[in-house]
Amino acid sequence: MADIVLPPDPTLDEMRAALGAAIPAHAVFDGWRDTALENAARAIGIDPGHARLAFPDGVTGMIEAWYASIDARLAAAFPPERVAAMKFRDRISELVLARLALARPEKQAARSALAILAQPRNAATAAKLGWHAADLMWRLAGDTATDLNHYTKRLTLSAVYGSTLMVWLDDESEGEADTRAFLARRIEGVMRFEKFKAQIIPHPERRFSMSRFLGRLRYPAH
Repeated sequence: MADIVLPPDPTLDEMRAALGAAIPAHAVFDGWRDTALENAARAIGIDPGHARLAFPDGVTGMIEAWYASIDARLAAAFPPERVAAMKFRDRISELVLARLALARPEKQAARSALAILAQPRNAATAAKLGWHAADLMWRLAGDTATDLNHYTKRLTLSAVYGSTLMVWLDDESEGEADTRAFLARRIEGVMRFEKFKAQIIPHPERRFSMSRFLGRLRYPAH
């Protein structure tokens, strides 16, 4: 856990953000419960009673705050100039691996967090967090799609990230080689799908346009 510095009189949002980074280290031992929240609060100088006020949404709020902390650190680690120097096909892979690396110190907390999110009552939260993770990684990779591609890319990456996460949780290979190999295969599949999609979906300028068609009837090209 990196050093966490709070302002003298933090707001609830500032406390939530700070605790989001601090709780996982305690959740490794205490699980995602009030004990972890209280111990994290004491560790960074927050009154445990005030800390509870920062999480009216309970355990899922703590997990969401941790994910937000990972998002912030991932964005800081991949500024535009770093991403621009990478091949496009490598960007998503590097971002996924970096995201896993940020969670590695609290791997057991990640395992228990996923077990909580897998509960039917938390399905909406799990879907939201998966979508947000995929959206951030695509945006950091330089994706600017605003049409249907915007949604299909995020749905696809959300599935890739989720399945890679499950492999990573049980990966005991040297240097997490199994996770890397699994991700490489999934990314290759995504790239093939994107290439196929580009072939079957015409470029906007080549799509049939009734207005252009009527215009050509009226003003035929010479």
